[in-house]
Amino acid sequence: MNEAVLVDVVRTPSGKGKPGGGLSALHPVDLLAGAIGELVTRTGIDPGAIEDVIVGVLSQAGRQAVNVGRNAALAAGLPETVPGTTVDRQCGSALQATQFAVSGVMAGFYDIVLAGGVEMMSHNPINHAFMGQDPWGERIARRYPGGLIGQGLSAELVAARYGYAREELDSFAALSHQRATTARDTGVFDVEIVPVGTPRGELRDDETIRSGTGLADLARLPAVFRSDEAARRIPEATWVVTAGNSSPLTDGASVALIMSASRAAQLGLRPRARFVAGAVVGSDPVEMLTGVVPATQRVLDRAGLTLADVDAYEVNEAFAPVPLYWRDQLHADPERLNPYGGAIALGHALGSSGTRLLATLLNRLERTGGRYGLETLCEGQGMANAIVIERL
Repeated sequence: MNEAVLVDVVRTPSGKGKPGGGLSALHPVDLLAGAIGELVTRTGIDPGAIEDVIVGVLSQAGRQAVNVGRNAALAAGLPETVPGTTVDRQCGSALQATQFAVSGVMAGFYDIVLAGGVEMMSHNPINHAFMGQDPWGERIARRYPGGLIGQGLSAELVAARYGYAREELDSFAALSHQRATTARDTGVFDVEIVPVGTPRGELRDDETIRSGTGLADLARLPAVFRSDEAARRIPEATWVVTAGNSSPLTDGASVALIMSASRAAQLGLRPRARFVAGAVVGSDPVEMLTGVVPATQRVLDRAGLTLADVDAYEVNEAFAPVPLYWRDQLHADPERLNPYGGAIALGHALGSSGTRLLATLLNRLERTGGRYGLETLCEGQGMANAIVIERL
């Protein structure tokens, strides 16, 4: 098989995913197109040599409908001969786009691909695509008589089943903001962020970081998913998940340039990393968020590594119970886990997060001289993706 390498990866700042957020006036196609254009400029790649643009989007409705991948390629000014497609692996959509690109390169189907994602939750809040509708159907209802639940309730379920108290979740959330604040203030994110021009001026930093967030602030927040109906559905819940220890609604985009090592050498490009292994798994669609553990175990097995061999891990902080569960089940080093903060502080622009985490992971490896990095995300309906990269 061909060796697949990561030439470069960029992301936009994370905007608050609500009306009035820093990126909310933009169209999602234009936001992603800007990141694509910057990546092409940074690498000097001939746009006509790009063979596909694979884009992750979760809510494929409204402005995010009708194949964002193709639309963003056109909006970025790529030649009309460059195709594009859009994939949905829920919160792991951009990582799945990356894995499709890597698989295509390794198989010889592609030589040069762009992979990334976009989500503008100021336009499409989660579940917007099917509000008032039934996306499951009768057969799923028969298989799961208690019904499938939203991710917030799944986070409550994980917290209750594995014994995570409110203070532990809040402490983890405060640490995420502290780490992200330090990284921002010391210029760590400058190499990965593409500033975005907006009608209100240029946005250069993540809006979602709340500097100075402390335990007293977080303790005042109510359990956001608690209701009489929710208590009936999951009676074991302890109601510890709040807006403060969950990822915020976010706007953002990110994109990576992936190619075969041989083509990169021909073009005189110096890859920043190589792709070692990838994995995707299914898990309990009610508990939903715990697939990150078997995904990690599978990708490490394929890579021939142990977690002790990995220098940095990015585990998406959709909700604080997820990285805590991952850390405890795998006995991971907490200092290597989301060292620049995670989605609680940096935002979770659903369809984009996979390549946002990839940018931050590679950044960490290069700054510390680490060799291997691992990324994993939990996903709606009980799935998870994972990938291992090696810094070059």
